[in-house]
Amino acid sequence: MNHFLTYYNETMLDTHSPADAKVIPITTCAYRRGAFEACHDKFYGPSSPAATFLTRILRRLGLLKKHRGKLPFLLLLCSMVSCKKGDNLGDLNNIPGLGGDSSATTAIDQWIDDTLTVPYNVTAKYRWDQNELDLNKDLTPPMESKLIPVLSAVKKVWIDTYVAEAGSNFMKTLIPKFFILVGSASWNTDGTITLGSAEGGHQIILYVLNNFYTKDMPGYVPADSTNIIQMFHTIEHEFGHILHQTVLYPTDYKTITVGLYTANWNNVSDAQAHQDGFVTAYARSAPDEDFVEMIATMLTLGKDGFDKLVNSIPPGASVDGISQAQAISNLRQKQQIVVDYFKNTWSIDFYSLQTRVRSAMVSLIQ
Repeated sequence: MNHFLTYYNETMLDTHSPADAKVIPITTCAYRRGAFEACHDKFYGPSSPAATFLTRILRRLGLLKKHRGKLPFLLLLCSMVSCKKGDNLGDLNNIPGLGGDSSATTAIDQWIDDTLTVPYNVTAKYRWDQNELDLNKDLTPPMESKLIPVLSAVKKVWIDTYVAEAGSNFMKTLIPKFFILVGSASWNTDGTITLGSAEGGHQIILYVLNNFYTKDMPGYVPADSTNIIQMFHTIEHEFGHILHQTVLYPTDYKTITVGLYTANWNNVSDAQAHQDGFVTAYARSAPDEDFVEMIATMLTLGKDGFDKLVNSIPPGASVDGISQAQAISNLRQKQQIVVDYFKNTWSIDFYSLQTRVRSAMVSLIQ
């Protein structure tokens, strides 16, 4: 990828639904090393135009043989004396990319300030800054027309529902303070897609905003409801991590499906995962992911949707030898621990929260 150019992928902008791929709600960022060295060699290395020009001059002056091996030092020396003390370097207080750049306040900025920053001390960054993201990925900036609809939905489905159940102080204390908004999905080398990532409970990156459509937006089709469900699944997943990293869930949870977790979760379908007592394939990756996947799935599907999932497990044994009865038992045990965790740790009626979240989501798509 070109580290100094970010461009729009037109096919992704024109497609409402992401391509068929495994979805990872969370990932960790990995930044490519060597980008600076590559740029440095291009402009200042021994084969650069500057070095070639200096070599010709030194050869004519008969200095190249005498000072062989010192070309990089001579080039550096020339660069150090190339500017005079009195040269006008421009406005040093407004250097783009170094914190000095500024932009006029827009209606979007004012909306974010009034709706998120003032009441919850939350800000959302939508102006493009590739340095905030994984430099190895080709990513698309968010379209401005999507920003307020997306953030309004986030407030309605996620923030308002928790405030209604746990109070505003709960959200003011635990809500991530910094959202970074990205237009496209983040594709991984194994064919999976990352829809969101979190860092230390302080920052959340949301992807695929350009595919966001609600029933009230032009161009909406019923299939777009999948994107909405996935987005809120991602948010609830990430917030679940913040909750259990603040107060750990009961360790008994880790023993329910012990021995069935695997790093090769992406080779398992959701239906196969259900047969082993996991709510999604990604839940098989680790106990912590299993716990927050239960939270996210139960909230976004609602009680009826979750019960339908559990009851859809077919008779017989899974590939790993788990019976239908054991798979159902595994999921019900996990369900109860989640419900008890919310009640005992956060004084939240999970089923009431579940009803609020599902109702708010349905209002966006039906």
